[in-house]
Amino acid sequence: MRIAVFSDIHGNKHALDAVLADIQSREPDLVVCLGDLVGYGAYPDAVVQAIRESGIPTVMGNYDDAIANSRMVCGCDYKDEKAMEAGVKSISWTTENTCRSSKEFMMSLPDRINKEIGRRRVLFVHGSPRRLNEYLYEDVPAADVLAMLHEADADVLVCGHTHLPYHRVVEGRHIINAGSAGKPKHGDPQAVYALIEMDADIRVDFIKVPYDYESAAWAVEKAGLPAEFAAIIRTGIS
Repeated sequence: MRIAVFSDIHGNKHALDAVLADIQSREPDLVVCLGDLVGYGAYPDAVVQAIRESGIPTVMGNYDDAIANSRMVCGCDYKDEKAMEAGVKSISWTTENTCRSSKEFMMSLPDRINKEIGRRRVLFVHGSPRRLNEYLYEDVPAADVLAMLHEADADVLVCGHTHLPYHRVVEGRHIINAGSAGKPKHGDPQAVYALIEMDADIRVDFIKVPYDYESAAWAVEKAGLPAEFAAIIRTGIS
């Protein structure tokens, strides 16, 4: 079975269009979105509308929760006070520029999707099985990974939130991070998503998709959002 998983679009409609076109060309058996549809980017409503119309199973991200419920805190891990100030501006702008129907759609999203694929129990979440804003980086201690997967009753965990793609195997259990389609932090402006082959073995390819990131960055600047958001789109570095 081939599964395409993308995450963290963050209002970047240019990147989303390119990712969806690439996924369609590969004809996977299942497509899943791991949330954070909005925030930082200039097109929150357009992204939400595209996901809603696609019918792609989607989980709630921490930004989706914050904007849908008018929270001024998204649970993001800001590296300094300047980043926190920019994050607050992002939440404020996105809340004001996201329509009611988009907020209602995000409010309706589940916090997880469970699938039985073959003999494997596969869990799709945004952050972690414990919290939608928990960062699961690649260096999480193996014992913690095993305890978390045991508690979640999952053989395979697929997540996002960190914007850093990876595939890790711990004692036969898998944790896969799909990276970010719209606000990558892997040092490359191309959008990225995970293509998972799940047969006797599990293989993961991280597909980089070129797109017009300059237009996406320009839209951020035109919207009056912080310049650092446009810089991240142009460089893939946060």
